[in-house]
Amino acid sequence: MQLIDTHAHLTFPEIETQVEDVLARSREAGVDRWITIGTDPEQIEKTIELARRHDNMWAAVGVHPHHASEVDQPHLDRIRELAADPKVVAIGEAGLDYHYELSVRDKQKEVFRAQLQIAADTNLPIVVHTRKAFEDSMEILDEFAGKLKNVVIHCYSGTPEQTQQVLDRGFYISFTGIVTFKRTDDVREVAKMVPLDRMMIETDTPYISPEPVRKQKPNEPALMIHTAKLLANLHGLPLETFAQKVTATSEKFFNLA
Repeated sequence: MQLIDTHAHLTFPEIETQVEDVLARSREAGVDRWITIGTDPEQIEKTIELARRHDNMWAAVGVHPHHASEVDQPHLDRIRELAADPKVVAIGEAGLDYHYELSVRDKQKEVFRAQLQIAADTNLPIVVHTRKAFEDSMEILDEFAGKLKNVVIHCYSGTPEQTQQVLDRGFYISFTGIVTFKRTDDVREVAKMVPLDRMMIETDTPYISPEPVRKQKPNEPALMIHTAKLLANLHGLPLETFAQKVTATSEKFFNLA
């Protein structure tokens, strides 16, 4: 079995100091490829450096909405420059976060639009973060309708109505360990709605360890197997068959095949 962790922060301090051991455990668990995700101007550089050191790792470069207030034009120019690197397979994570609102909303929107423009110009997919900002996120994404190669809403936990809107737009949906939590029956019901040719799975390492290892901190790619098993069961498939299908989806999305 081979799986791709499509969203992990492998340069965050909790992981960076033990990254080779983390990757070894991941391979042993059957998760043998990784997309490591940038979130701020400093992490972008670390992310691509790490990806360059590993044949089965690629990078997404972008700025998380938490860090939008730190972004100026040179940072955006650097993202555009790095987008040309063969190790970069997506822009992001980018989007809107109204839960913590660590950057003002107007600045978040400005930086989100700027990164969407980079994704459109470079023909790279975009990894979207949206939290308590679904309507505004969709409105901005609609401004780029027909211009974006692929869009994934990561760490998904939307409602059935929101899920249908995402699917109707042709976007992809990525699930984390949240789908395994005891009190997330609503997310499991939504996961049944998502066809496997639009579904990806991720850890969001170092966050969101899945059940039954939710207390293990930090999360790491090896633990994604628990999320995969649950989703396979929801779709009534053997784990191996499910893994093949979502891996093919991930390969298509990130142009890895």
